[in-house]
Amino acid sequence: MLIKRSDGVRAKQRLASAYQGLSAGGLDRRGFLKQAGLAGAGVAALAGIAPRMAEAAGAATGVINHEQPVTRVKNICTHCSVGCTVVAEVQNGVWVGQEPAWESPINRGTHCAKGASVRELVHGDRRIKFPMKLVGGQWQRMSWDAAMSEIGEKMMEIRQKSGPDSVFLLGSAKFSNEGAYLYRKFAAFWGTNSVDHQARICHSTTVAGVANTWGYGAQTNSYNDIRNSKTMIIMGGNPAEAHPVSLQHVLSGKETNRANLIVIDPRYTRTAAHATDYVRIRPGTDIPIIWGMLWHIFQNGWEDKEFIRQRVHGMDDVRAEVAKWTPQEVERVTGVPGAQLRAVAEKFATQKPSTLIWCMGATQKTVGTANVRAYSILLLATGNVGKEGTGANIFRGHCNVQGASDFGLDVATLPAYYGIDENAWRHWSRVWGVSFESMRARFDTPQMMHTPGIPTTRYFDAILLPKDQVQQRDNTKGMIVFGHGGNTVTRMPEAVKGLEALDLLVVADPHPTTFAVLSGRRENTYLLPICTQFECNGSRTSSNRSVQWCSKVVDPIFESRTDYRVIYDLAKSLDAAATRRNMTYRIAEEMFRPYEIVNGEPTAESILGEINRGAWGTGYSGISAARLKLHQQHQDKFDLVTLRAGANAPAEIRGDYYGLPWPCWGTPEMRHPGSHILYNTNIAVKDGGGSFRPRFGLERNGVTMLAEGSWSKDSDIQDGYPEFTVAVLKRLGWFDELTAAEKESIARVGGANQDAVSWMTDLSGGIQRVAIAHGCSPFGNGKARANAWNLPDPIPVHREPIYTPRNDLIAQYPTLPDRRGFRLPHLGQSVQARSPQLAAEFPIILTSGRLVEYEGGGEETRSNKWLAELQQDMFVEINPRDAAARNIRDGGWVWVMGPESSSRTRVKALVTERVGPGVAFMPFHFAGWFQGTDQRSKYPQGTDPIVLGESVNTLTSYGYDPVTFMQETKVTICQIRAA
Repeated sequence: MLIKRSDGVRAKQRLASAYQGLSAGGLDRRGFLKQAGLAGAGVAALAGIAPRMAEAAGAATGVINHEQPVTRVKNICTHCSVGCTVVAEVQNGVWVGQEPAWESPINRGTHCAKGASVRELVHGDRRIKFPMKLVGGQWQRMSWDAAMSEIGEKMMEIRQKSGPDSVFLLGSAKFSNEGAYLYRKFAAFWGTNSVDHQARICHSTTVAGVANTWGYGAQTNSYNDIRNSKTMIIMGGNPAEAHPVSLQHVLSGKETNRANLIVIDPRYTRTAAHATDYVRIRPGTDIPIIWGMLWHIFQNGWEDKEFIRQRVHGMDDVRAEVAKWTPQEVERVTGVPGAQLRAVAEKFATQKPSTLIWCMGATQKTVGTANVRAYSILLLATGNVGKEGTGANIFRGHCNVQGASDFGLDVATLPAYYGIDENAWRHWSRVWGVSFESMRARFDTPQMMHTPGIPTTRYFDAILLPKDQVQQRDNTKGMIVFGHGGNTVTRMPEAVKGLEALDLLVVADPHPTTFAVLSGRRENTYLLPICTQFECNGSRTSSNRSVQWCSKVVDPIFESRTDYRVIYDLAKSLDAAATRRNMTYRIAEEMFRPYEIVNGEPTAESILGEINRGAWGTGYSGISAARLKLHQQHQDKFDLVTLRAGANAPAEIRGDYYGLPWPCWGTPEMRHPGSHILYNTNIAVKDGGGSFRPRFGLERNGVTMLAEGSWSKDSDIQDGYPEFTVAVLKRLGWFDELTAAEKESIARVGGANQDAVSWMTDLSGGIQRVAIAHGCSPFGNGKARANAWNLPDPIPVHREPIYTPRNDLIAQYPTLPDRRGFRLPHLGQSVQARSPQLAAEFPIILTSGRLVEYEGGGEETRSNKWLAELQQDMFVEINPRDAAARNIRDGGWVWVMGPESSSRTRVKALVTERVGPGVAFMPFHFAGWFQGTDQRSKYPQGTDPIVLGESVNTLTSYGYDPVTFMQETKVTICQIRAA
């Protein structure tokens, strides 16, 4: 439960006593050294260990030589996606102090609670210190060489028996861009598309929804640009807790512009406390709310008719659906009065510029993609895209969930969203310097090369379902997990069964995550200590698409290693295992040949150089390490609102937008400034402007899909136009503007069909250069789609959640029928058919979300003593009316029961009117208890988090978005009883 500040003294006493029972013991020097494996020989033992180990211990206990000079190193916070700069003070190789960067245009000298405590992650009190494996249910220390050898041997055994698809590769939004790219490349060279990361469970539906509307699956504007807004709707997000520093931009815009701040949420959040208007809705009714707003907008003529005519296709189809959502029907389904919704709609449509901000409250739904599409359509209808103060401001969760998505940690794409069709594979094979045929031979069959993999939301189903229901040679047999918590996926009782059935489980992380301790596994489980992103170099991409260089603060502590080195070592171990088995299969030599190898690992700069050579489709081609390092050096030269470097900036960054937000077209030498605001036709493409991307054909049912009467400033083509290819350049008479070297490169790519070489596959960058010289967007100038005919619901429609207490609505608004996707069965109506029988037994809607104190699965933040002090108990928020009916007292223990697998959790009750009657809320950062049982003894000694608790995802139930298999975490049903 939340700790009252007046209880601070009592809380400290309770936490101090709790420390005594933890396996890591106290924090004195002797105790720390003992847990680090150094006790027994006293200080003399320090002479026989690696210097970094001694330095880490000194840092953890405050032993510092203050006569040594202090170096200031910049990195960014490893928690949410805002991208706050951390200035580390390093003395004698030890991180001794921390400040937020005053010069950063993102955080401007501020940190939230999580950001202010990141130094503790590197001091490593409760980190994994050396490789370990489970032997007879006990953790045993081992060497890196032994661990790599055993893991490589077991992976090759699985490959020979069951095929490469039987190893599931789970990556991380905590990777740097270079680490994410390397992991996806590793999956390709291993021969599988079953590689995923946290975006599957946070914003995969955002990517699908907005990419299927106007071209790219990313935030259109920026946190900073919200300062220009006059109306802001936050729906499905709680940035005051999830992204606290972002709120300074929101509140500044509110104050400066006297703007409307409208929060639409089932729960009265800390963000709602700042709102000018708060609208409480029934969970799972986002689309009726949006259509209810559009009903008033269309009825009153508040839509932007000229914007729709020029730049939108299919809005009349939306009008037909919206007409069904009268104020009376909206109130019946959502609980929101018509007058309140009319006022909100009028402000959004008429008091512009307006922006719509969302997060996982919108996306983690069985209708997540449809929700995002509805939000996007509202923006299109009101003309609130492609200008300052407008747009889809999508607040993503982890520090590099945007970059990890961009670089292909996704079961259906290669790096830079190239897809997995033959053209995409041929492109990346060229970039990697290997033949397409040799790459295809790595897969089980040619068909599997083009088949989307198993998503992380369903990995345990791929383990447990009958073999004939899984569309690959065999079930999943092994999992390699980098930087991902096991408590973040729904249906955890089923996940436990799946983990127990695996032949191999490898967890690579600074902390042992829930994956390592949740199940009853006793063998074939390995823990690999990975360093944090403060202990290596690389770049990361914030939610607004700005890319920042992160300089290594200190060397990896203890025996931890970087992601780069471990992936390299794993590739070499697989090659060695293949040699022992007389197999021709190899990875390491071809995969790592292009990189500079220093101290046994590829450098981040050389990996980013390869990204520049291949990621033309998203415009990462222009984002070099050298340019990013200059931005880091001169942060103070970028404007707070526009993010642009002005006339007083050094010449090498003058005119750039901070972090070169992609797309940053062409080569780094072209010096494109990046694109602060996507789809902005008011500025030239060379200055970061652009149009909507015509990805969906040139016409539909005889109607053009190209823009009409709309083009970017200074464009030589003053109307819509298709994407640029060699053939288009020839028709326009611009082909001979390519240099001889560019033409030669295009000839090598295109072979006998050079005309088909496009702006995405031209490795010279010449096509992009010529298009931009003529003021054109390389990807074309088209219309956004209000009707996405390739999706299950081309026009979004309301569908009741799988489990709902509103049985009266199921027949009218059913979920989708059962189907298949991502190699697995996808159930819908057959599961929803159980809901009417369960509603009386489980009458309360359960939703979930974030806390300001913790992040993600919580393993690292709950291991941080400063954050652990702030939030010590897992809890459920329950309305006073529901609590009184159940004789539940504030602070008392309760059982929360779910509708599947006899699931239950024991937590504390927080009785509050933050939630309405019939609704309960639980945070999702907790683990270490499972269905009332303490799991602390399963952690390796000294690595158990300070705070343990039940996971809400023990209770969350079946339900997946049909487009992405996003899990349903925001709407299920439950019962709550006093314990």
